Amino acid sequence: MKRMVRILDGNIFALSEDNGDMTFDPPSPSGFFVFDTRFLSTWRLTLDGEQLHPLAIHEPSYYEIRLFLVPGNPTHYVDAKVSIIRDRWISDSSFTERLTVLNHTCEPAEYVLRIDIDSDFAPIYNVVWPRATRLRGYREVSEDRLRLGYRRERFHRATEVSTTEPAAVDNQGMTYRIQVDRQGRWSTTLTVRSLVLRPDGADVREQLGHTHGQVGTQLRHDLSRWLADAPRLHCDWQPLTTTYRRGLTDLAGLRFAPLAMPHETMLTAGLPWSATIVGRDAILTCYQTLPFVPRTAATTLRLLALDQGTVLDDFRDEEPGKILNEFRYGELAAFEERPQSPYFGGADVTPLFVVLLDEYERWTGDGQLVRDLEEAARAALHWIDEYGDIRGDGYLWYRRRNENSGAMNHCWKDSPEAICYRDGRLPGLPRATCELQGYAYDARRRGARLAREFWGDPAYADRLERQAEELKQRFNRDFWIEQGEYFALALGPDGDHVDALASNMGHLLWSGIVDESRAPAVARHLLGPQMFSGWGVRTLGTGQARYNPLGYHLGTVWPFDNALIAAGLRRYGFVAEAGIIAEGVIDAAQHFGGRMPESFAGYERALTRYPVPYPAANSPQASATGSTFLLLRTLLGLEPYGEHLVVHPAIPQRFGRIELLDIPGRWGRMDAIGNARITT
Repeated sequence: MKRMVRILDGNIFALSEDNGDMTFDPPSPSGFFVFDTRFLSTWRLTLDGEQLHPLAIHEPSYYEIRLFLVPGNPTHYVDAKVSIIRDRWISDSSFTERLTVLNHTCEPAEYVLRIDIDSDFAPIYNVVWPRATRLRGYREVSEDRLRLGYRRERFHRATEVSTTEPAAVDNQGMTYRIQVDRQGRWSTTLTVRSLVLRPDGADVREQLGHTHGQVGTQLRHDLSRWLADAPRLHCDWQPLTTTYRRGLTDLAGLRFAPLAMPHETMLTAGLPWSATIVGRDAILTCYQTLPFVPRTAATTLRLLALDQGTVLDDFRDEEPGKILNEFRYGELAAFEERPQSPYFGGADVTPLFVVLLDEYERWTGDGQLVRDLEEAARAALHWIDEYGDIRGDGYLWYRRRNENSGAMNHCWKDSPEAICYRDGRLPGLPRATCELQGYAYDARRRGARLAREFWGDPAYADRLERQAEELKQRFNRDFWIEQGEYFALALGPDGDHVDALASNMGHLLWSGIVDESRAPAVARHLLGPQMFSGWGVRTLGTGQARYNPLGYHLGTVWPFDNALIAAGLRRYGFVAEAGIIAEGVIDAAQHFGGRMPESFAGYERALTRYPVPYPAANSPQASATGSTFLLLRTLLGLEPYGEHLVVHPAIPQRFGRIELLDIPGRWGRMDAIGNARITT
């Protein structure tokens, strides 16, 4: 399997094979993508008709890459007579590639350099699941450029490719017939522009005041500022430092300016499948990174409040007060072939919105944002009672309004088979997964604090606190499986236990809904052989009928899931167990070049001896990247209390000494230093 390489700037990215080629292949997401549309599906370079092979790949930053190539088969690599450098970068919403041909012989040489170009203009979802198009495509050829485009009613997209050196341009690409002096070089620069066109030919993004993106020098300066503003980390265990630094850079690359707020930035969920606004991922990533890069949280909260649900809309699963789960910009959303613009099919996003709003104020002291978003937060809390409580029993349930194309599961484990009984059966709808109740409990407690301290409504605060306490008592009674001493994954439509052993119960510790008496049993399960692989906690325990170490939510290990579990364990005093999870997950990241993967296989560590990749995982992925930061916060015991930052380290021996310097917050900047526990 060829390695895939990528460059990105938020939701603008190019993904190719390791020789730089983008080859149209339905199972492969290679191409140049902008706002959910693939503007290049073929970008294939040959020299004298021969395919090129990589000798080396240099990735100086997330938005640029350099590929060193030679023509022919591997037997030609020794004493190659010619080589090619592909310098590639993203700048100002454009994809740019500089081709340099190097003649290594003592004589002038002639070459035919060919770049094949095409675009299917597919929405990202259609890359893997292609379908017949209704679009009218066209091609326009001029002396120095090729334009590919399509129209469907008022929906108009185009790709424009230009060259700085003369070329023979045809409908399928460009051909250069060049002569290179002995020991000489030749180069040209190709620029690929993505155009989102109105009927008058103007770009829609300009009308909305959206700057296409940053140019190269701006990106470099912006990345330098981003890294300089973040806390500095020093750790005796190098893997933590490596993953931390990689995580900061990945977060920088995932930032983008949404069309609704063109001068602000928030985080896309991940490449390639989720390079857009995903409410759940945005909220959880902001929560995880608040002590490190708090700026994105305010934008995320404002944008999600701006698009909060206002009506009952079955197609979009929209309800008043509900926070969106996904927003797409492509053709499927434009023609309502999928409910993506926006789509509200997530029951967890709304309570998590309130959780993040409260946590943001605790860290930053920005009470004005809490006051600005009072109406949105109240509407979110009201949604939990009015629309989330489908059965009127005080629990947060979900079922899809859109029976045709809506998601089956509205929790973070949103794949169709993720919520299951121990014997493999699937429950009907509605469903009440256990972690949703924890989120609702936490949202009410946090909402009470906001109401009392910022909204001047103590009566509302008292009601929220009373509801939270009643929910906690009821939950610990109704979800607890006495025989196994663990919490059910969910309640089924008849109120019965959906009894699979799953990682969701770790989120209950994070939210604080678990009775103290039951926390030790939960911790034992999470670190027991059915759940803990040695690298992290599996999404579904071994022994469950649907367990599959390569199942998306049926046995894989998700770093963000583990980070929340570790934080929950620490909350209940299980510091050693939290440290074991942190060590396992961070150790696993080293097998992925220091990048925290979205998920990886749940095989036992002793069996594989290295974490096995999940083949279709996003990379980089926002909430996975954020897990490093929450794990670090957990190890150092960082908690804001009023105007002070409390540091209470509990660090495993392998980490040695951890120093986190210049932590931003309402206190200004503070340092946190901790040494590993001494064990005997």
